[in-house]
Amino acid sequence: MCFDLDSEPPIPEATGAAVEREPLILSAADGNRFKAFHAWPAAPTGKAIVILPDVRGLYRYYEELAVRFAEAGVEAIAIDYFGRTAGIGDRDESFDSGPHVAQTTWAGLSADIVAAAAFLSDRGLRVAGTAPARPAIFVTGFCMGGRNAFLAATLGLRLAGVIGFYGWPGGPSRNDTPAPTETVDHFDCPVLGIFGGADQGIPLAVVQAFREALAKARVESEIVVEPDAPHSFFDRKQAEFQTQSDDAWARVRRFIDAHGAA
Repeated sequence: MCFDLDSEPPIPEATGAAVEREPLILSAADGNRFKAFHAWPAAPTGKAIVILPDVRGLYRYYEELAVRFAEAGVEAIAIDYFGRTAGIGDRDESFDSGPHVAQTTWAGLSADIVAAAAFLSDRGLRVAGTAPARPAIFVTGFCMGGRNAFLAATLGLRLAGVIGFYGWPGGPSRNDTPAPTETVDHFDCPVLGIFGGADQGIPLAVVQAFREALAKARVESEIVVEPDAPHSFFDRKQAEFQTQSDDAWARVRRFIDAHGAA
């Protein structure tokens, strides 16, 4: 389990930040309709991000995370993975995502990521009077979404960067997604990878192999290992890892600021 369904992002709310939010239904090029959650700052900054959840798809944690990004001036859209198999209806904590994860494909996930990035790009064009015509778009993800975020760098989306939290960079997955370490030659944007030093599922040797592969492919990258942090440490319920979470969030903010300049 990545974390409980009632967990919240380990990021303080920004008091007084003017933020709008709304649930959405998006459509991918293959006709798939899927749930999403959109949050945006009242004053556009020209920076936007697609949020890819863990194995359980879209739920409250990621909606709140989208709001935290918006409070920081970054328009955000968090998406669900299971429109093709679970539909777009509401789900409760009894939802078993395992069979649905097994039915996802990289082709389908790619189509959904492309649709979310297109939504952000199109919206940027609609508000071009107050923001750049096309925002600097990032993709971030967690666990399964971390791997997907790394792979988003291969989709030709002209991304400003990808940010993966404890996404498996090497080896097989629960579906047919390729290993990021083996696809770095096709990455076309900077990478920030954040891993836990005490993550029993992702050995440090695997993280180091990813770091070396990125360097060999001359992909601009920053690979961070937060000391003593387990998998899914970015969770307020694990208060003992707040220091690592604070550092990770600061690195995300710096990465977006550095690569999201108009």
